[in-house]
Amino acid sequence: MARRKRAAQRTACSFELAGLFDHGSRVARARSMQHGSADLKPHLPNHPTQLYLIRHGEVEERYHKVFGGSRIDMGLSDLGRRQARAVAAWLADTSLDGIYASPLLRVQETLAPLAQASGLKPVIIPSLREVDFGDWTGYRWEGVKEHFGVSAFDWLEIIEEAGIPNGESGHELAHRVRPALEKILHDNPHRRVAVFCHGGIIRVILALLLGQPLKHMAHFNIEYGSISVVEIQPEKKHAFEIELLNYCPPLA
Repeated sequence: MARRKRAAQRTACSFELAGLFDHGSRVARARSMQHGSADLKPHLPNHPTQLYLIRHGEVEERYHKVFGGSRIDMGLSDLGRRQARAVAAWLADTSLDGIYASPLLRVQETLAPLAQASGLKPVIIPSLREVDFGDWTGYRWEGVKEHFGVSAFDWLEIIEEAGIPNGESGHELAHRVRPALEKILHDNPHRRVAVFCHGGIIRVILALLLGQPLKHMAHFNIEYGSISVVEIQPEKKHAFEIELLNYCPPLA
């Protein structure tokens, strides 16, 4: 399938943007890579903080194209479990210092192979749970148009502007995720950590780092079982680079 054949999402943009921590401007250079961890910068005592942002694997078939968000605690499909094993295999030679994760079942099942292989105990952060889609919860994408009169494909723009009835707004999402991101970075200077969470939350993290509206993150495709790597340099006014975006490790 095209989804699994696409190794990484390509970008060739440079950014001069306001920062997450209000320390002035930062430079974010986004570049894609076609291979695994061997191509990333080596783990050195003074290397930048590396965040491996990992989306959970594919969910159970009955929840395909359903807005589950934080209210439906679904598990992985057979393919999702294969994707979880592929993530663990791809990271087998990567020296991780910690694992952080959403509490939801699909995330816990995704990180299990890596946690078992590495011996690292995941730190559960409730605020990394998926977006609360409010009244959209349980509806399929096509059902949102029928019942609410809007396109589900515009969900990032909708939550930032009009909002989903009884769901989280873009402001509320940023308010929820920002402290978790700040704590992870504060506790792990010059370390390499994995953050297992959700497509919506990875987009929120990228929006916070880039200092951009959440709706602009619709341009970033974050697929099931994908890995994105962000490097952050605290000593350089939090200059950061997107080293890898939406890489889906090959399945065994």
